[in-house]
Amino acid sequence: MNLPGIIMITGTDTGVGKTITTAALAAALHQTGRSVAVYKPCQSGAAVGDSDTAEIIRLAGDVRAEAGVVLREPLAPVAAAAIDKTPLPRVAAHAGRVRELAASHDHVLVEGAGGLLVELDSDGCTLADLGSLLAAAFVVVARPDLGTLNHTALTLEALQTRGLQVLGVVLGSWPGNPGVVHHGNRQALGSLSVPLLGALPERASELSPAAFRTEAVAWLKGLPA
Repeated sequence: MNLPGIIMITGTDTGVGKTITTAALAAALHQTGRSVAVYKPCQSGAAVGDSDTAEIIRLAGDVRAEAGVVLREPLAPVAAAAIDKTPLPRVAAHAGRVRELAASHDHVLVEGAGGLLVELDSDGCTLADLGSLLAAAFVVVARPDLGTLNHTALTLEALQTRGLQVLGVVLGSWPGNPGVVHHGNRQALGSLSVPLLGALPERASELSPAAFRTEAVAWLKGLPA
């Protein structure tokens, strides 16, 4: 399988490690000499200094990263935009910007907000809809903990029902001292119909940027060339 130009990063839930996984993907691709841009349609939580794009640039290095809209409240986009009284760009506008970035980069990584079916605009369109417009492939970021098998299966089923390509699953935060549940879930996820692309260690973001970039390739050793 050849790695597509536009890759969507979604999660089985919020807080599963999408941003760190996006940074690791960007770093791994950059290490192979490819130009990478990162686009986040909706960035919420700006009031508390949360900037996923800044974190990606810090960790991944020489990549371009930008957000379509920045919202103050750490909520889902539609709820945060209502509080901010900020109009949300339509998903078609996000698709247009991603296509512009794709014209000048080898890969564009698009990081979603929350899970796959969180609404990104007032029309009820989601990251799945954006992926359909762009004919993009998806990477699903999952937890290694109890409950992850159901959450991951539901996300994969939603993608496959829509006819969307799935590159594989990444464990977004592998514990330093994994237990029986973690090992069992990793084995089960590795037996799915889509590849287990790798696992990022918990607290990967606390590594120095140089160490993060060097190790990203090993963490994602299942990533297609």
